[in-house]
Amino acid sequence: MANGKPFDLKRHLPSVAFVVLLLVLLAGIAGAFIYAGAYNVGADAPHWRFVHNTLDTLRERSIARNASGIEAPADLQDAKRIAAGAGLYAEMCTGCHLGPGLEKTELSQGLYPPAPELALTGLEHTPAQQFWAIKHGIKLSAMPAWGRTHDDELIWDMVAFVRQLPKMSPEQYRAAVESAPASHDEAMEGMPTMAGSSDEHEEGTETDHHDEGSESGHSD
Repeated sequence: MANGKPFDLKRHLPSVAFVVLLLVLLAGIAGAFIYAGAYNVGADAPHWRFVHNTLDTLRERSIARNASGIEAPADLQDAKRIAAGAGLYAEMCTGCHLGPGLEKTELSQGLYPPAPELALTGLEHTPAQQFWAIKHGIKLSAMPAWGRTHDDELIWDMVAFVRQLPKMSPEQYRAAVESAPASHDEAMEGMPTMAGSSDEHEEGTETDHHDEGSESGHSD
C-alpha cells in the first residue's frame, strides 16, 4: 500500500478487450504460419527444440495415461512366450528397432523421429506401456497399430521378448530368433481379420485388461 491506500489489482491488469484482441492476433499469426507452410515437415529436418520437447512429453504422458489400467500377465518370463515373441520381433520389428548385433537398416536411418533401439531402451517403459504402444501404435511416427492384425496374446509375446533384449548378447539374440517355434505366417494362422474393429472408434478412456478367459483379440 502506498500512502495508506489499498493496492488496486484491477488497475494493473489488462482489460478484457485487450486480452481478447491479443488472443485473436496470436491465433491469426499462428494460422498464417501454418497456412504458409513455413514449418518444414521433412523427416530429414529435425524439429525445433520446443516442438520436439512438446511432442515428446505429449507422447510419454499419453502412453502412461492410456496404459494405466492395463494388467500385464504373470507369465512374461515364460520361456515359451519369450520364444514366440522372438519370431514375431524378428519379422516385424527389426527393420526399425534393430536388435543386439544388428547394423542400422536403410529404414531405421531414414526415420524421424528415430525408432528407439529396444536393445538399449527395452526396459524404459512398463510392460503395460509397451503393450499399449505396440497394440495402438503412435501417431506422427512410423509405429503401426499392430492390434489391428494381431491379438493380445501375440502382443504380450512381443512385450515378453522386448523386455529380454537389453539382457541379450548378439549371439543370444541370434539363437533366440533361430529357435523361435513358428514363423510369423504360422503364428497368424486362424486369426480373424481385425481391421475395422471397434478399436477404431475408441477414445483415450479405453481400458485394456489381460484376462485369460476373455475372447482373443478383444480391444497399445
